[in-house]
Order: sequence, then C-alpha cells, then structure tokens
Amino acid sequence: MGKYFGTDGFRGEANEVLRVDHAFKVGRFLGWYYGQEHKARVVIGKDTRRSSYMFEYALVAGLTASGADVFLLHVTTTPSVSFVTRREDFDCGIMISASHNPFYDNGIKVIDGKGHKLAADVEAQIEAYIDGSLGELPLAKKEHIGATTDYVAGRNRYIGYLISLATRSFEDMRVGLDCSNGSAFMIAKNVYQALGANVFVIHNEPNGMNINQNCGSTHIEDLQKLVKEKKLDVAFAYDGDADRCIAVDEKGNVVDGDLILYICGKYLKENGHLNGDTIVTTVMSNLGLYKACDKIGLKYEKTAVGDKYVYENMIQNDYSLGGEQSGHIIFSKYATTGDGILTSLMIMEVMLESKMSLSGLTEEVRIYPQLLKNVRVADKKAVRENPRVMKAVEEVEGELGQDGRILVRESGTEPLFRVMVEAATDELCEQYVNRVIDVIRKEHLEEI
Repeated sequence: MGKYFGTDGFRGEANEVLRVDHAFKVGRFLGWYYGQEHKARVVIGKDTRRSSYMFEYALVAGLTASGADVFLLHVTTTPSVSFVTRREDFDCGIMISASHNPFYDNGIKVIDGKGHKLAADVEAQIEAYIDGSLGELPLAKKEHIGATTDYVAGRNRYIGYLISLATRSFEDMRVGLDCSNGSAFMIAKNVYQALGANVFVIHNEPNGMNINQNCGSTHIEDLQKLVKEKKLDVAFAYDGDADRCIAVDEKGNVVDGDLILYICGKYLKENGHLNGDTIVTTVMSNLGLYKACDKIGLKYEKTAVGDKYVYENMIQNDYSLGGEQSGHIIFSKYATTGDGILTSLMIMEVMLESKMSLSGLTEEVRIYPQLLKNVRVADKKAVRENPRVMKAVEEVEGELGQDGRILVRESGTEPLFRVMVEAATDELCEQYVNRVIDVIRKEHLEEI
C-alpha cells in the first residue's frame, strides 16, 4: 500500500484528497514513462461523477504535455477500459471512478497494457513524482505534443463483445437492471435488449451527484421491490463503475458474490470448464459457501480482501473463476478484472442451460448470519500485538468451533480494526463481536 495508491488506485474526496494537480502529474508521468521508446497511446474512461470531467481534462493535459496520444471512451465501465486496453494495443488505460463510493469521492485506476492493475513499483514512481522527489520530466515540443481522439468506437466494440458471449437468446426472460446511476447506464440495457430480454431498468438517469445514492449493488432494496412488482425472472444491480454485480432472484432474495461463485463454479465444474475444480475467494467469504463447496467437491482458495489479490492467485494457478462477496467476480477466460455486466450474463447462461430459477440454483447453500463492526483505534500495531485482544479472539474461535468463525483484521487505508463473526444466529454474532470490541476498549486501544 503506497502513500496515494491503495489496492484499487488513487482514491479520495475530489479536490480534498485527490486533486487536479495530482491527476495532471499522474498524466505527466504516464505519458513520459510509456513514451520513452515510442509515442505512448493511452485510453481513458470515466464514470458519471461531476468531478470525473475535471480529472479527465487534467489527465489529458498531463499526458499530451508529455507527448502521449489520448483516446477518450467517455462514460464507460472499468472492465471496458481493461478490455479496450488489452485488445487494441494501448500502453495503458485509465479509469476515473471511485467505484461504489459516494459522488464526492473519485479515483484514478491505471491499467497496464495487458489489462491488469498497474504494478506496485510503477505506482511508487508516480508517487515519487507527485511528491517532487523524482525531479521534473521533459515536456513534449512542437509535433511531439500529444493529440486527443474521441474513441466511442472502443466502447461499442466492448458492447459487441459482451453480446457475443451469450450462448442463448434471452427471449421471454423478464430481467431487471439497477445501473446505480453510473457507468452501466450507457451499456447494460443495450446488451440485454440486443439479446432479446424484456428489460426493466431503474436508476439509469445520472446527474453527476446521484451515482450509488440509495441504489446499485450496495443498496439493493429498490431492485427487490421491482422484482416483486413486475414479477421478474431475475434482476441485477451494478456499482458505480460496473465492475460488481449483485443479483436478486425471482422471489426477491439477494444473491451476493459468494452465491454467484457457487452457482457459476458448480456449473463450470460440471461442464469441465473449471480449472483445477477450484474457485478463488477472499477471507471474507461466508462459511456457508465453503460448507456447500465441500459437499460437491468444489475446491477453493482464500486470499486477502481485494479483487487484486484474487486475480493474482488466479493467474499464478491458472484458475478460471474467483471473486468477492461484494460482487467482484472474475471469469479469467473472458476478462482480467471484475465485470458486473459479464457476471450477470454468466448467471443468465447458468439459468438458461440448467433450466432452473436462480432461487433453485442457490438453495443448496445455507448462508450463515454475519456481523462486521469497525473500531477506530489509535495504533493498529498495538491492537494487533495486544495479548488480551488475541486471547479474546482465541476464546471466541474455540467456542464457535465448526459452527462459525471470527475474523479480525486491520484496514489497509484507515485507522480501523474490523471484527467479523459468522455464527448460527444473529444474536451469537452480536455477542461475540461485542466481546472482542469490549476488550479493545478496556485496553484503551480505541481512538477517543
């Protein structure tokens, strides 16, 4: 974790944590870095936040000042930037988005020429340039100054790619979409209509300030109501940059990333398309997922939280499927990042090929109640090494046994400790989480 770049790029409140001068310098560095041996080509996409235009122009100024040619996808999804970058031989891609965060936050995600997140050592060099320790970079002159091109065609090619992945028509399927007033609003409805679905779309009117506002993958309630009111077969919610997907079945029940991993993993395994018969999860996945996987011989790996770590594990071991409970799902055959629209298409394939409802596909999994609480602390190291805190955690582990689990981890970006418990009942979760938090407070480790 760097000074500015976290697991998902440079993110923070616009003009407070992430400023225009930061974006300009990111552009200046990338234009120079990729342009040392040839004229750099960089593609940029953005979500619907009011500040995204501001950062887009700042990045363009920096890139072209360093001699790079820039291609603008305009409002589009994070996975589409990754797709275009790797398919059309760009040196790198940039997505301007803060994903599921509120509109006043924004972020800069840099994707390398292979469609992967930028290497940590390059991010460290960008940070050094931002802080002035790298020295000044040369400016392009005369004909070497970069140019900017409108590149909506790249986004259209991505839409065509998604449509090409469907194995069956969606005719007669009633499908709901919650586009979170974000990036998916330009793409998702077009894809589903082209495939013949009867589509019902909500939260598809972005105004720069309503992205993720009581909608999308983190606020599923409106989509659940839509399913019941319109008697839909299935519905999908995306986040601000559409790299996540959460589903709702025909009964109005939420189908999160863990359940998506199960139904897609089982389907791929049964059809001989799941490498190593293994899915890749994070430590936050529900115990119920693992118990269900054990019953059908579906193997699993566990990584640190973050789709970056999931994808690293998948690449190292040549696995086909991985993701997070939050709905970041990666199908390595088709994409190098989580892709919400792609994930929804894969769920549709499982439903149509198996001729089963989504509720029927998930009924084998018993999801355990889960409770997560954050504690703001003065010193994360002091909490991590405190013997009484560790003893409390061990006691909870012993009492839960095989019928639950506790996970205590520190935030990578904030002065927080996260205490999560899964148990047979909500009451037990509350009891065990509070027991550990009480010890943290009694040890005077909580920030006052």
